[in-house]
Amino acid sequence: MTKIRFAIMFVAILLFTQFSFGSVFRFNSVGFMPKQSKLASVSQKFDSFQVIEVKTSKVVFEGKAEGAFKQADVSDEVWKANFSKLAKPGIYQLKLNTGETSSQFTIAPDVYNEAFVTSMRAFYLWRCGTAVSGDYNGKHYEHAACHMNDGYLDYVGEAVKQKDGTGGWHDAGDMGKYVVNAGITVGMMFMAWDQFNEKLKNIDLDLPETAPGFPDYLKEMKWETDWLLKMTYPDGSGKVSHKLTRTGFEGFVMPEADTEKRFFTIWGSAATADFVAMMAQAARYFKPYDAAYSQKCLDAAKSSYQFLVANPEDHKFEQGDFKTGGYQTSDPDDRLWAAVEMWETTGEAAYLNDFETRLAKFDAKVDEDWDWGNVKNMGVFTYLLSKRKGKNSELFNATKAEAIKVANAIVEKSEKDIYNRPLGAKYYWGCNGGVARQVFNLQVANTLQPNKKYQETSLNAIGHLFGSNHYGRSFVTGIGSNPPMFPHCRRSGADGIEEPWPGYIVGGGLKATNWKDEQGDYTTNEIAINWQAALVYALAPFYK
Repeated sequence: MTKIRFAIMFVAILLFTQFSFGSVFRFNSVGFMPKQSKLASVSQKFDSFQVIEVKTSKVVFEGKAEGAFKQADVSDEVWKANFSKLAKPGIYQLKLNTGETSSQFTIAPDVYNEAFVTSMRAFYLWRCGTAVSGDYNGKHYEHAACHMNDGYLDYVGEAVKQKDGTGGWHDAGDMGKYVVNAGITVGMMFMAWDQFNEKLKNIDLDLPETAPGFPDYLKEMKWETDWLLKMTYPDGSGKVSHKLTRTGFEGFVMPEADTEKRFFTIWGSAATADFVAMMAQAARYFKPYDAAYSQKCLDAAKSSYQFLVANPEDHKFEQGDFKTGGYQTSDPDDRLWAAVEMWETTGEAAYLNDFETRLAKFDAKVDEDWDWGNVKNMGVFTYLLSKRKGKNSELFNATKAEAIKVANAIVEKSEKDIYNRPLGAKYYWGCNGGVARQVFNLQVANTLQPNKKYQETSLNAIGHLFGSNHYGRSFVTGIGSNPPMFPHCRRSGADGIEEPWPGYIVGGGLKATNWKDEQGDYTTNEIAINWQAALVYALAPFYK
């Protein structure tokens, strides 16, 4: 039986969910790294504060209130307690001169380790086509093997009506499987491996042995790429089905109880291009561990790339009979990403020429806010970080300068926001994923031109997701102070356990103040693999 480990350092924090002054303090409820800026936003006026070491009850830091600070989008007025100079590891508590005390928080070099492991293990708990099982905070979570009949070919038009489509991850609060959303998810997680593998290669995720010899991080990635390889058309054309789902969403049942037929859909060029990019990445990252599988991925990528070259039109997926997630998008950004990943894996100049020709057509080379509908940054960041030679120096330098300019804009937004939110006053469906994705922009810029502000703003993004926000609550199930209890998640709604499945980031409000911790509100409280991948990426640089 696999288990989700539970760190002692979280006990005090998680037990604080009923703390009576939780609405007064808004700060990173997981904790802080020693050199991280440490701010608590307080929603009532105070003059001074103390930081108390819990173990000894000693006052270790004293400071004066800063503020008041106001911000129109949240209609909040807050005062700040700045204790950034406190670097000694330990467990602490804030006390205001008015008598209010905060939850306990940790300062430690490895304060984000368990958050990373739990968030990454959430992908294992999302696995389709197998039983999963784990323990967290005294609760046992499991479901039986599910969707073992995936999937039917009625919509693909093949004479054979069924082929193996088992495996992969459930996409979100629903249990469908979608190639386009897998694209940004797998892409970001592979990029985390590319940049931070020295930190990640020895992490124990307590996974079943589904990829012998692989590091646990890549073992989980392979579960998804195994499924993606099954999404190609049976005719060998290189076309890739857009998704594999029922025609309509299932109800709130456990995965194994969802027995309605699920279908491979018709192909889309965006899905096919994303498949190329993911398989090219898989080929190079898996090669040290399984050369034959790496070649299989590369062969599949080449086949689908050649199909796209022969069919240059934007072939959009149409829903037709389907009412499940559309993930409909145009393909210029997806084709651009496919080309650069093929170049990075093979070194062949034709792929580089394809990428640079496509990139030159975009006015904006780097986007500040982006998601599955625009994966241009995925391609651009691979290009900027690549050590391969042969790049157009003028295009490269201009794109690098733009990446740094965008990162500086993100820093500026964070510094102006009263909760240091790096997206500023921008809210939309899944905006918490957008907050986490800002870290990708910042870490790429930091590699190109190191700047401590990029690291600090990355930590601000994490802090916002774990409680430094209007609600004073963590947005990640099971982690931090007063985390979400009712995510839009079939398993959490159907398993009869009060606490939801752990480690999942919820989408966040469509406005600054309208997030609802309600199961039925999928627009603000759903979970999804693309947001989850952004959270995993955001935490990866700070794993110790």
